[in-house]
Amino acid sequence: MAIGEITTIRPTLGISVERMTEHDLLEVVEIELLSGLSPWGWDAYHKELQSQQDVIMLVARTQAAGINPRETEGIAGFIISRLVAGELHVNNVAVRAEFRRQGIAAQLLAAVIDWGRRQHARMALLEVRAGNTAAQALYSRCGFQAIGRRPRYYSQPVEDALLMSLFLESSP
Repeated sequence: MAIGEITTIRPTLGISVERMTEHDLLEVVEIELLSGLSPWGWDAYHKELQSQQDVIMLVARTQAAGINPRETEGIAGFIISRLVAGELHVNNVAVRAEFRRQGIAAQLLAAVIDWGRRQHARMALLEVRAGNTAAQALYSRCGFQAIGRRPRYYSQPVEDALLMSLFLESSP
């Protein structure tokens, strides 16, 4: 899927996957807070936006069909990934509760995995809370496999992380 391609999730709602901008950060931080992610906050996301070379930061933007975009456009979800030593590290993925189970997180993952392949990444890696079975199921459907466990990786609350990976086919 090309970044910016619109895919219909509901008959009246379009979703476009686009590069994150500074103007998106307040909504991204709000989604982070509502989703219970380990907090990065506005400053960390802003700093990450400044280092664009090995980073991909995307948002899933909503648009109700036939309505003024300025009145209805918003961010349904986001993803942050970084290329490190030939590995695509998926740092954060979150979708607003009212947009979950509609394939938005899978679209965001597909977009960063595609980008990682074009950057010749050998594998994609991510950590997920051991108790977050919904996210684990999503990652498994997207081809990730659990390869390890990181004890007490998360705080607030303290919880183990499962390390999951996906081997990517590099282009010649």
